[in-house]
Amino acid sequence: MGYLPLYPNPMPKVVVAMSGGVDSSVAAALLKEQGYEVIGMMLRLWSEPGKEDSNRCCTPDSMAQARRVAAILDIPFYVIDAKDVFRETVVEYFLAGYARGETPNPCLICNRKIRWTFLLDHALALGAEYMATGHYARVRKVESGKIELLRAADRSKDQSYVLHVLNQEKLGHALFPVGDYTKTEIRALAEKHELPTASRKDSQDLCFLAGDDYRNFIKRNAAEMLKPGEIVTRDGKVLGEHNGLANYTIGQRKGLGVASPVPLYVITKDATRNTLIVGTQDELGSRDLTARDVNWISGEAPREAFHAEVKIRYTAKEAEAWVEPVGGDQVKVRFDAPQRDITVGQAAVFYQGDVLVGGGIIQ
Repeated sequence: MGYLPLYPNPMPKVVVAMSGGVDSSVAAALLKEQGYEVIGMMLRLWSEPGKEDSNRCCTPDSMAQARRVAAILDIPFYVIDAKDVFRETVVEYFLAGYARGETPNPCLICNRKIRWTFLLDHALALGAEYMATGHYARVRKVESGKIELLRAADRSKDQSYVLHVLNQEKLGHALFPVGDYTKTEIRALAEKHELPTASRKDSQDLCFLAGDDYRNFIKRNAAEMLKPGEIVTRDGKVLGEHNGLANYTIGQRKGLGVASPVPLYVITKDATRNTLIVGTQDELGSRDLTARDVNWISGEAPREAFHAEVKIRYTAKEAEAWVEPVGGDQVKVRFDAPQRDITVGQAAVFYQGDVLVGGGIIQ
């Protein structure tokens, strides 16, 4: 298959979503070096009152770092207030998911609604043709004119999982300059360009948790959902009492507070009955899942089942499976081998080689 150049000539205007970290800083430097007209843009996100200095995506220090990078690269820099839309969209999604007994991934809704809608709209309003981020992923235009979303060259840093929500329209505006590099190479490029973010540490925490445990965040912001209820086996035997379904995750073993001659694990959560279902390790695995709100990167659902590597959470290893579309935005997934930690609310994302085919929310 032949591939077409993704970027036109002459080089257009591009907004780089900056975070004060090394990846977005180097993304801006690379694009400036390639001749793009680069603009830096950063979002000011919501934080709990009194914790404004701890939201890792937009602390005063992060903003200062981003401004310094923009000054070094001699590019304009803007800060966009997104506190209200972030609170209403991402934080409410997070809390509502736990209230339903799910384990949501707020980064997915943030990428869909905040970064690649709210921020992209601001970029386009400035006359930019593209928006770039520091995600480790790649895009490629094929002869049909479609744009493919690919894993990063460095599989250990690949972030395509959280970008499976993007459609062809969004991908048409997307650039991922660091996707062809390893993290070590990115830090070396930052040093080459004398960027102050070269040695800045990465963070894997959810930004609005400000380094705190998500359980404490829920206790402060939605304590009403932490209602005690029964801990039961699949056959209905009551073993004890939980202290709120949101405090538990699928596959959890420690901290259940029940006596048993064999180790017990969280199998599932029944929000309707406010019940925590536990069982042995043998009961934990499953070969099947269904997913809703599936986004197909090509814009078209496959007409028949296909074999793929499926990732059931950001940190999970891909597993071989058959994926069967069963409606416009739903699929059934049948794994070749049982998977231990299939979790409602997380995303199941489908790959064929380096190409991300699509993904949806496990239900």
